[in-house]
Amino acid sequence: MKASSHSPRITLQIISGGQTGADRAALDWAIAHHLPQGGWCPHGRLAEDGTIPRRYELKETPLPDYAQRTEWNVRDADATVIFSIAARLAGGSLFTLELARSHHKPCLHLARSVHAGNAAKQLHAFLVQHHVRVLNVAGPRASQEPEVGVFVQETLEQAWRLG
Repeated sequence: MKASSHSPRITLQIISGGQTGADRAALDWAIAHHLPQGGWCPHGRLAEDGTIPRRYELKETPLPDYAQRTEWNVRDADATVIFSIAARLAGGSLFTLELARSHHKPCLHLARSVHAGNAAKQLHAFLVQHHVRVLNVAGPRASQEPEVGVFVQETLEQAWRLG
């Protein structure tokens, strides 16, 4: 996010696992804003739609394992934000939350169904409070919540403007 007009813009790196949906929406947003992006993806660059494109600067884990990449992204980030449409987390998103807790890393869950009106303000406050420079972005894949990518990009954009 950016700092006040009296100080330079804060550098924020976005990392994710490169899956469709929330992950790629965040990486695409970072690319569009010329911010560093990356993270860990499974060996073979596996995703639900095939091979993760090379434009995403992801490193491959030794194993073709979604759990390993998820843990390594949580571990390597200052904090994690999990986006979803539904209020209740499930599957890999819930696993991400559990990993953040076990690694004692700050984690914020933003659900459009609950936080639509103030998601950006919550995200901005979270980033400032935890002095986040490397943000892991997680959430459902596109096949589970097709609208999550739009929610991710809108929230990141609005939070960026708040800085």
